[in-house]
Amino acid sequence: MTVSARLDCALRKIDEANRADPNREVVGGENLPREFAYSQHMTRWLFELEPEPSERMQIACRAQHIERWTMPRSEFGEGRKNYYQWRQACGRMHGRRAAEIMAECGYPEEECQRVETILTKRELRQDPDTQLLEDVACMVFLERYFAPFYEEKPEYDREKWLRIVRRTWGKMSPRGHEAALKLASGMPAHLLELLQEALAGTRE
Repeated sequence: MTVSARLDCALRKIDEANRADPNREVVGGENLPREFAYSQHMTRWLFELEPEPSERMQIACRAQHIERWTMPRSEFGEGRKNYYQWRQACGRMHGRRAAEIMAECGYPEEECQRVETILTKRELRQDPDTQLLEDVACMVFLERYFAPFYEEKPEYDREKWLRIVRRTWGKMSPRGHEAALKLASGMPAHLLELLQEALAGTRE
């Protein structure tokens, strides 16, 4: 296979897998499988932050939540510790599935393992590719899911929301911060106020 054919193969197989999500999300008036929609948001923001991304980053971003509905959060119990265990288990599963698909499409083992490592996020901060993936994921959250998440959690007090925003900000690079601040100007007033309060004194 040529390089472009391998990439097309991998992205197509990831899309096919994510189209099986029984959960739905409306995007531009179209009712889409939720993880397929999420993967498209990831790809769009990848090209916003990195106009000429590598093939491995295109695959990693598309596979960020591949088949996540098969590992429900509810299976891991309540509490922060269980939440992080779920997140780590998801990352391992996503990495493994992406590597399997890449191998099927003719990528060498080294490149498959590289994408698997990126998706587990074991080297966040140390690895530029992993950091780019995290920046992209944070931008997707802020743009698409922050507002509905806020409405779904009326039991969260102000301090908890401030911690959530600060943790998100802390995972991002300066490039991600710049993009987030541009995006924030279009947020609803209550979310913009929350963001500004959370970031007071933390900006670089």
